[in-house]
Amino acid sequence: MNAIHFFRKSTMKVPSRVLSLRNASFLGFARSFNPSVFERKLCCKKKDFLLNFNQVTQSHHAYPFRFLCFQRIVNDTQKLRCLPSFSFVQSRAVSGPYDVSTEARVASTVRGLSTRGNDIHVTPLVVGGNVAVAEGENNVKKNGVSAKSEVEKEAWRLLKDAVVTYCGSPVGTVAANNPGDKQPLNYDQVFIRDFVPSALAFLLRGEGEIVENFLLHTLQLQSWEKTVDCYSPGQGLMPASFKVRTVPLEDNKFEEVLDPDFGESAIGRVAPVDSGLWWIILLRAYGKITGDYSLQERVDVQTGIRLILNLCLADGFDMFPSLLVTDGSCMIDRRMGIHGHPLEIQALFCSALRCSREILTANGSSKNLVSAINNRLSALSFHVREYCWVDMKKVNEIYRYKTEEYSMDATNKFNIYPEQIPSWLMDWIPEKGGYLLGNLQPAHMDFRFFTLGNLWSIVSSLGTPKQNEAILNLIEAKWDDIAGHMPFKICYPALENEEWRIITGSDPKNTPWSYHNGGSWPTLLWQFTLACIKMGRLELAQKAVSLAEKRLSIDRWPEYYDTRRGKFIGKQSRLYQTWTIAGFLTSKMMVENPQMASLLYWEEDYELLDICVCALNKSGRKNCSRGAAKSQILV
Repeated sequence: MNAIHFFRKSTMKVPSRVLSLRNASFLGFARSFNPSVFERKLCCKKKDFLLNFNQVTQSHHAYPFRFLCFQRIVNDTQKLRCLPSFSFVQSRAVSGPYDVSTEARVASTVRGLSTRGNDIHVTPLVVGGNVAVAEGENNVKKNGVSAKSEVEKEAWRLLKDAVVTYCGSPVGTVAANNPGDKQPLNYDQVFIRDFVPSALAFLLRGEGEIVENFLLHTLQLQSWEKTVDCYSPGQGLMPASFKVRTVPLEDNKFEEVLDPDFGESAIGRVAPVDSGLWWIILLRAYGKITGDYSLQERVDVQTGIRLILNLCLADGFDMFPSLLVTDGSCMIDRRMGIHGHPLEIQALFCSALRCSREILTANGSSKNLVSAINNRLSALSFHVREYCWVDMKKVNEIYRYKTEEYSMDATNKFNIYPEQIPSWLMDWIPEKGGYLLGNLQPAHMDFRFFTLGNLWSIVSSLGTPKQNEAILNLIEAKWDDIAGHMPFKICYPALENEEWRIITGSDPKNTPWSYHNGGSWPTLLWQFTLACIKMGRLELAQKAVSLAEKRLSIDRWPEYYDTRRGKFIGKQSRLYQTWTIAGFLTSKMMVENPQMASLLYWEEDYELLDICVCALNKSGRKNCSRGAAKSQILV
């Protein structure tokens, strides 16, 4: 079975270049292969030509960093085991021909395998055409969604222009597509987190091909070699982004390669923890909206989910069920003092676990994994609901905390010093309303309001129904602070003065009320809309969408806004930012068709808190406070 984990039926075009996989034994590969097996015949539309290993070697001299892994495998004269009539290897960069159709003598056959029960059959390997986004629509409906306003028409045109193709098929959207930008940096790449609102916009419009291609191609990239200073992270790590590059070959021919970034090129060299979580969430959304569950049932997709979960559920030193991550490992990808257990990661983690529980194929091998997922979900839900919740009553309780308590019955379990309560919080928090802390660690509470983490806690039901309602009440009560002139603040309040210098390291991009430090990000509109629809607050979502619609097109769809009320376009904000465009479109479609939004959120699971591994403990030690707190949690 391992030999075909990654080789079920595929709708992707076959890569034209033979590449290598760092840890090939995982797929049942031996440690050597015969190069002659992999010779491929590429048929150009204009002229036939043969690409063999000599050509690959020649290309390596021009692009040594891409094919270093390939060269090492060849020098070891490695073979394949368990695949007597097929062969397949991967590399850090997956490639396909530019304007070329491929006829692989051997390896392509493996990609056409589909495994269901005991049946194995060959399926086509070619995806369809480009994304069809209708232009010039006038009250045309698709899936019950109408495109009427000029702003929406412009947004759809811009979203179509941002589509990236690979081997002639759409695979994602660039982060920003401003024709006047002479230094795009990495904004010309396809980011996993940035593509999610684009994917939802296409799915809600009935166009799923680009999403399917994206999911499958990023899955392929999951197992490529990823190394920083001779150290490699776990196999399940998903890339932060990828770029389609054109590589010259001989005879004025070219081919396209996917070049992923796992954090090696990122600022601070931080691995993107949220990429794998967003990938699982999008995989579920694809099945829910299209009704096509065959994609998530594929063996290679199931294996990809397991690899991500293995990273997230691995045993470690941490005493908390929340994920421990470094600064810059999520949407806030610069130093902002979120290292530890940031709420955004915990909310996405909760969603990914719930998605996986739905998606994983039920069999003997998945039974233990599903059990581990349930146990972790139960512990995570209790931990966040009980210890991360802040409202007026909780602030007063913390204000009166005793410290240095040593017992199983301690009230102040994390030894939080009351002096940590910031002065702004006392006057800011409303009588009715509350929110979840941005971070919780020993002797540390981050009292900043992080919008994405709180909104996704509503969507994923990480918070209780009462807590979810209170979060929206707080946002409504503090609308001028959190929404202002452009919804929504990424966090509130901003770090200023000495606090800014110490926590951000005097980051010139994260100055107070700018970028990640209290900047306003229009892409958060779709998460807010989804949370509002779930909680029956459609009018609040309409208010935010209407507010954004007045400015976004006029301001040329900025990445973020600056100042305390979000009045000005960010000083380093990219224009024609794709997830700003897609977030607006997704929000509009969900507001017009709220029943579609119900496919994207999770309802409360009242059975979760009944799952407690402490009951299995035979030591007799009292180490669980869940029973005493359950009356407060299940509300």
